[in-house]
Amino acid sequence: MSETASPLVSLETYETHAVNIGTRQKSADMKRFIEGVRDDGLYLLDINITDERIRTVAEFVSRFDISRVMVVSARQYGQRPARKFAEAVGAISAVGRFIPGSLTNPALPTYVEPEVIMVTDPAADQQPLSEAVSNGLPIVGICDANNNLRNVDLALPANNKGRKSLALVYWLLAREVLKLRGSMDDETWETMQNIEEWESTF
Repeated sequence: MSETASPLVSLETYETHAVNIGTRQKSADMKRFIEGVRDDGLYLLDINITDERIRTVAEFVSRFDISRVMVVSARQYGQRPARKFAEAVGAISAVGRFIPGSLTNPALPTYVEPEVIMVTDPAADQQPLSEAVSNGLPIVGICDANNNLRNVDLALPANNKGRKSLALVYWLLAREVLKLRGSMDDETWETMQNIEEWESTF
């Protein structure tokens, strides 16, 4: 985060949503995003970097035709936030089980041609990630302390397993994309007020 920029939400909000609570394992790739470890062995992600990366990811995806930005989530707690994000900004969502070939086989009814793909967890979303790699698509990933970044072009360090964490991250991403695209009218802002709706698993 630059010295002049205030956090998108308070650091306390990030903490109460457990955005910075990582896993008990850390990968070499994610080492630079980790600021410490708790007594119980859970690694802690640097909230300031997370805040900065949310802005960076929002700016990055806003450069594309938003209707050709695809967000995926196999993880249960990421499915509703990913879908809500897509609905809010006008992107494509693929949540739950990803149909193999959806990015590579034009004969499938689920086939789509996105310009960029955003995965909720590179480990859980391996199928769409590998298909995106084979198509040469840029890949954004929400990455926890244990994730491998080999195929991720732009990592957003955050707890990608928690319900409240994923809700807040996707909510903030949607808000920033809408602001950057000048789409945050009063009606849209009204629908963005209730973050609790993003936290439901259904």
